[in-house]
Amino acid sequence: MALHLWQTLKEAIHAYTGLSPVVFFTALALAFAIYQVVSGWFASPFDDARRHQRARSSAAEEEPPIPQPVQVGEITEEELKQYDGSDPQKPLLMAIKHQIYDVTQSRMFYGPGGPYALFAGKDASRALAKMSFEEKDLTWDISGLGPFELDALQDWEYKFKSKYATVGTVKVTGLEAQTASVSEPAETGEKDAHVTKQESAVVDKNDDAPTTEPDVKSE
Repeated sequence: MALHLWQTLKEAIHAYTGLSPVVFFTALALAFAIYQVVSGWFASPFDDARRHQRARSSAAEEEPPIPQPVQVGEITEEELKQYDGSDPQKPLLMAIKHQIYDVTQSRMFYGPGGPYALFAGKDASRALAKMSFEEKDLTWDISGLGPFELDALQDWEYKFKSKYATVGTVKVTGLEAQTASVSEPAETGEKDAHVTKQESAVVDKNDDAPTTEPDVKSE
């Protein structure tokens, strides 16, 4: 039956086109390929938009939903290292000036393989201020930084506060607290020094002023 149909088809192709079945089907395949190429040149922009929309929808379905930020409270630097993104079940955290932020939503930047992955799980205040990727700068210690670097760190802090949730603080020991107080911007130190000078001047004037004892009437 199948052989009879094929024979009939060959005779019909030859009768209507004058071509052999091999030439006919080769020409048909070539015409279809040319049609696909030409139609791609004149594709509607709406078709591209629909394709991109479908691609985004598929990507969104594949990506797991971002969990809600969880407060971790006050933790040590060693505990903060557990949230560097190596464990996908834990949030991705990093700190600036001892304030911890949940940056899980930006895992492509701060997660493993991201351009800022080395900042994750750390208080990298100094590195952010200097825009440094050196291991020695991955610390909270910002002592000795210049005004431009401190301004840059403040910009990072504003950005993080506006974009990410604050979920805790890094525990500061006694020595760290002293170092952090010394690391305040130079402008604050200058203001304090100015106030101290004014207070000293007032004390000096009071010391130089003559002291008069009240008259005591003898009875």
